[in-house]
Amino acid sequence: MERVDKHNYYLDIAETVTERGTCLRRNFGAIIVKNDEIVSTGYTGAPRGRKNCSDLGFCTREQLQIPRGERYELCRSVHAEANCIISAARRDMLGGTLYLCGRDAKTGELVRDACCCAMCKRMVINAGIEKVVVRNTPTEYTEIQVSTWIEDDDSLSGKRGY
Repeated sequence: MERVDKHNYYLDIAETVTERGTCLRRNFGAIIVKNDEIVSTGYTGAPRGRKNCSDLGFCTREQLQIPRGERYELCRSVHAEANCIISAARRDMLGGTLYLCGRDAKTGELVRDACCCAMCKRMVINAGIEKVVVRNTPTEYTEIQVSTWIEDDDSLSGKRGY
C-alpha cells in the first residue's frame, strides 16, 4: 500500500472535521498546521449558545435562494476557517498552512472550486497563515499562497474567490 502524501493526510483530517458541521447547505472543515503539527480545527456552525440551522430545520439563505458566495451576513454560521483561527493563538499560526475541505450537506459530494470567502481571506491574512490548501477531489488539491491575496486585493475590485 502506498503511503498518502502530507497534503492529502491533512485534507483527510479536514474532511473528517466537516462531519461536525451543522449547515444545511454546505459544511466545511478546516485545520491549521505548522511544523507538521495540527494547531487547531474548525467547522461550519452557529456561534456557541445559538441554535444551528440543523436544529432549526431551515437555512435563511436557502429560503431566500441566495447563490453561493453572496450575502454571508444572513448566514447563522461561523465559517470553518474563522472557527479554526479563533481557536488558535496567532503565534502558533504564523507561517502555517490552513487545509480546507467542503461537502454539500444534501448530496455529500465534495464542494468544487471551494475557496475562502472575502471575510475569511482577511482573517487568514491577519492570522499570518502562509498557504491555504483546498481539496478538489479525494486526491487532488489546490495550493494557494496567501501573499497572492494581499497582492491581488479583491476588496478593491469586487472579485469573488478563485
